[in-house]
Amino acid sequence: DISPLLKDPAAFGALLDLLEAHLRGAFPHIDFLAGLDSRGFLIGPPLAQRLGIGFVLIRKKGKLPGPTESVSYSLEYGTAELEIQRDAVEPGQQVVVVDDLLATGGTMRAACELLARLGARVLEALVVIELRALRGAERLRPLPLYSLLQYD
Repeated sequence: DISPLLKDPAAFGALLDLLEAHLRGAFPHIDFLAGLDSRGFLIGPPLAQRLGIGFVLIRKKGKLPGPTESVSYSLEYGTAELEIQRDAVEPGQQVVVVDDLLATGGTMRAACELLARLGARVLEALVVIELRALRGAERLRPLPLYSLLQYD
């Protein structure tokens, strides 16, 4: 739960500092951050602004205007669909996908698949919290995962 971070401006600022330092150190060039609906929208835009890059929305089906690309994926309790606007990224652009939490990895994997369909090069999945016992990082391989906090 990232709610305490969002309520505390100093803590949220520290979170952004840590994520910014990681991305600046890990990648010489990033074109966009892509955030997952909906908590990735809270972290991604201020982080993208600090990096001087754009932010791309990956949303639940039916929420984006214009032509979209969609993917269906399995959840532990059923299925869901994600969408991205077809003109959100261009082939070859480098993207980091941002969310608050990685559990089973299904949503993050689907988001990466959408970006790959558009020709983007996904550099990394970036999350605040990783629930390691659910082994979501395994579903993302070979894509690297960066998480600030890990819980077993």
